[in-house]
Amino acid sequence: MKINFSFVPKHFASRDHDKMKEVLMDPTATGPAIHYYMIRGGVEQKNITVWEPGLVGQEYIKTYGHYHVGDLDETYWILFGEGVALQQKLAVDSNGKMITEIVAEFKAVRMSPGDSLYMPSGYGHLVANVGDTYFVTADDSPVNFAEKDASSLPGHADYNMVQKMQGFAYYVVKYKGKPALTRNKKYKEVRKVDFGGIPVITSL
Repeated sequence: MKINFSFVPKHFASRDHDKMKEVLMDPTATGPAIHYYMIRGGVEQKNITVWEPGLVGQEYIKTYGHYHVGDLDETYWILFGEGVALQQKLAVDSNGKMITEIVAEFKAVRMSPGDSLYMPSGYGHLVANVGDTYFVTADDSPVNFAEKDASSLPGHADYNMVQKMQGFAYYVVKYKGKPALTRNKKYKEVRKVDFGGIPVITSL
């Protein structure tokens, strides 16, 4: 493997609380200054992500969430801690354009060290830390170091649709001491669901 050290200053990125307010269940809730940290190495070196433990209101700390642009997939490997991944595929109109308010498929997956999770092309995904410690993953998503804001929104990912809907179709929340899911009512319809054994609650 040949490493280009000219990109070293761009390897580290983080997502702060002000940015995460765009996709929180309760944007007014207090949270840590930084929600998660990324060391970006790309396909060969892998990307390492570290989540802070804890809650923002009643919602577990999570990644912002995004959809991949183009025919792009990736795999996550769980290194430490306990998490829940959310995957969703949006419905499309007659022109093949994604409909942000309608989810064709939604899936929630519990994740522990040693697990891996495939993120298919065309699916949006985010991951929440539901444990009491840091949550750490590696992934093989490619990195475009040439984009204007490398530390914020990678060029291969679309965050706008997630921002528009204030998150995914469900939020991962703490309920009676355990992870649960609660619906994001901004979505008009969620057609096919697989909650992975995680309880769904209608109110907190």
